[in-house]
Amino acid sequence: MPKYFYVARNKAGTKVNGVEEGVSQDEIVSRLQSKDLLVVSVTGEDSKGAAVSPNAPEVFKGKFKPRYNRITSQDLTLFCRQLATLLGAGVTILRSLDIISNQVSSRRLQGVIKDLEKNMEAGLSFHDAMSKHSNIFSEFWIHLVESGEASGNLAVVLSRLAAYLERYGAFKKKIISALIYPAILLIAGISALLFMTVKIVPTFANIFSGFNIKLPLLTVILVETSKFIRGYSLIIIAALVIGFWLIRRYISTREGRKRFEGFLLKMPGFGEFFRTLVIERFTSEMSTLVESGVPILYSLEISERSVDNLVLGDIIRNIKDDVRVGKPLGQALEKSNFFDPMAVQMINIGEEIGELSSMFKRLDTFYQEYLETFLTRIVSMFEPIMLVFIGAVIGIMVIGMFLPIFEISQIGGR
Repeated sequence: MPKYFYVARNKAGTKVNGVEEGVSQDEIVSRLQSKDLLVVSVTGEDSKGAAVSPNAPEVFKGKFKPRYNRITSQDLTLFCRQLATLLGAGVTILRSLDIISNQVSSRRLQGVIKDLEKNMEAGLSFHDAMSKHSNIFSEFWIHLVESGEASGNLAVVLSRLAAYLERYGAFKKKIISALIYPAILLIAGISALLFMTVKIVPTFANIFSGFNIKLPLLTVILVETSKFIRGYSLIIIAALVIGFWLIRRYISTREGRKRFEGFLLKMPGFGEFFRTLVIERFTSEMSTLVESGVPILYSLEISERSVDNLVLGDIIRNIKDDVRVGKPLGQALEKSNFFDPMAVQMINIGEEIGELSSMFKRLDTFYQEYLETFLTRIVSMFEPIMLVFIGAVIGIMVIGMFLPIFEISQIGGR
């Protein structure tokens, strides 16, 4: 089996050399990537069967082919981490982009990176080149990169951005994982109820039609409900689809989205959860921005546009206006009546001792733990409540179907 000499870098940016046996360069690249190594070069044996010198040029030019077209959040996080690693190791940005573009898993991202190279070679700065792909790179990304270029600490800023993306991705996965089981339980419960309504109830209704008895009220309600669902199923489905489409279209407007977000924030039992969720996003972004050396006013401006919540966006705009005229950030947060007293006091202390980014990071950690605890508690409560509810409904349906049978048996026994 052919031997391949490789040069790679780990997450810390340290160069790693070695020799691997494999069928092709693609196999070697995939194997090294599975070990969380960023491949710099992979070279085969020379004509005499000897591995090439470790001093081979640090550019991978293999035939590694992307596997899919979409761009996932994991692709962007990995791109940011790899770029930070290479820049931190002293590799120029153009060479870094060239190295990464030859081993990404997304065809679309590969094209984007190639376009970044092309625009930078034409004289654009990195953040200007990224702004041409604002549908891929958010304003949060672009402004952070701009601050890194201006300060000469692009590698450090990208490393912090990668850490933020990794934290946010891990937190998002935890929330999704916590919601999967309740969603499956809810779908299974609704499916069971529909099956009984559409299949079981009509079977019993046909049996009862052969007897000259007056059906109990509960049985009549179940039979008529079954007839309505079966007779107007297409209309019901169409109405649900159209209703969902109209609601979604209304929410896509600024006014509709703002009202919907306001409803979520005021929802009994869950309003505090949604409020904490958007505050966690704000504190996480502010922590990364301030730690990267972005001025506080500029950080608030970036957060206003990237927080992805119009209600909080308007609040941040008012906070930014207060800070612009000289008010302390903590005082501006308190005036908004949106942030809890603990957050306000921690920000006040952070401003006084010059550790604002550290306080935002502590708040972010606290809110993440709160949200995880809240979800764990809700999921543990949801399961028995859902089981009792489904059991009660199915029990009522069973009683409604068997009541006529009891009457028939009594009539037959006379």
